[in-house]
Amino acid sequence: MRIIAGVAKGRTLGTVAGATRPTSDRAREGLFSSLLSEFGDFLGLHVLDLFGGSGAIALEALSRGASLVHIVEKDSDAQKTIDNNFELVSKNKPVGKFHLYAMSAQRFLSDPPKEKYHIVYVDPPYDFPDSEVEQLLLQLATGHFLKDDALVAVERTAKRSTFSWPQAFTPLRDRNYGQATIFYGSYTPENG
Repeated sequence: MRIIAGVAKGRTLGTVAGATRPTSDRAREGLFSSLLSEFGDFLGLHVLDLFGGSGAIALEALSRGASLVHIVEKDSDAQKTIDNNFELVSKNKPVGKFHLYAMSAQRFLSDPPKEKYHIVYVDPPYDFPDSEVEQLLLQLATGHFLKDDALVAVERTAKRSTFSWPQAFTPLRDRNYGQATIFYGSYTPENG
């Protein structure tokens, strides 16, 4: 697994043995292509990666110039991998600030927000129920974690088709990448 673009382009990242399911290279490329079409670039953006895994998504955003990147991950082995991967990426001196929150996504969202985010990536284990994903999305909206018109991307298994956005979000599109489908939604506070 490599960083696709930015100051750390080509850096090989470590993965977490057994504890997580990394987003495929194809899905990561598709995700960042979609994000670039929405935002143009990552300069000045605040990015939140819930269920960080290896940290590949958040560290890709950091490499591409995001000004603030937060990862939430509760698994201790995954936390060590994220720290190691951050050390690799930081050798290329990205400009943004980075922080790993060693806790569950639910716990992170139950506290007052540290920041408001332009982009949130939600990639829980595939056996994590859709109803709980929808609850996390509601917490993002009602807890004031999102900037107006923030973009949220949710990765789910392609075998599951029951995912739906809570009222505070406008569905934009979904893209299938083999075993994964990424759902894109825009935060629309007036719908909340």
